[in-house]
Amino acid sequence: MSGHNKWSTIKHKKAATDAKRGKIFTKLIKEITVAARMGGGDPNANPRLRLALINARTENMPKENVERAIKKGTGELEGVSYEEVTYEGYGPGGAAVMVESLTDNKNRTVAEVRHCFTKCGGNLAAAGGVAYLFEKKGDITVSKSEADEDRLMEIALEAGAEDVRDEDDTWEVICAPADFETVRGAIEAAGIDIAEAEVTMLPASYTALEGKEAEQMVRLMDMLEDNDDVQKVYTNADIPDEMVG
Repeated sequence: MSGHNKWSTIKHKKAATDAKRGKIFTKLIKEITVAARMGGGDPNANPRLRLALINARTENMPKENVERAIKKGTGELEGVSYEEVTYEGYGPGGAAVMVESLTDNKNRTVAEVRHCFTKCGGNLAAAGGVAYLFEKKGDITVSKSEADEDRLMEIALEAGAEDVRDEDDTWEVICAPADFETVRGAIEAAGIDIAEAEVTMLPASYTALEGKEAEQMVRLMDMLEDNDDVQKVYTNADIPDEMVG
């Protein structure tokens, strides 16, 4: 398991239970609310909100939930004010971890995040401690059954993508965050279904983990993902696929 994209795919497969689904909805509602608060309620003029709405549709979130979240963000309905906070730390074996959160209580969230790290053999780091190990990129995943490499590469590179990577049964299209909307739009316009698309933090290099350290790392990621205040978790841990599940 190398880095973010595979972890994200595995996490998605594990999220079939109603309890997990409820947590996914909670995180999406927070993101929609904050996106609407920061950039307005019109998705055509707000790329962050537009992406959040696409993710909500992917998860079959009811339309009324989406509309309520937007209205809370724009102030039409009363709602909780969330603050964006990023935590950095080291997991088992020194693997780097970045945790993005939306919280209405920073003291509660930092205590809970610190507890996750401590319980799994890791520790929180100072701001900037591991951020330099990651780079913000647009990351678009396409199933190999949707397009061959030459066709996808021609479309993606022409739209401004930086690279198309071979990831087992999928292609991973990498681009600068500023080009994300254009590249995704070009792929969709070509009639190619996109499995997953997001602006994410990609590791510059990986830390290989095995045995107990790998098990602890999977547990840490699960615990962090399970926290309602945590939106996204990124790691440069490289864990054998068979150890995740």
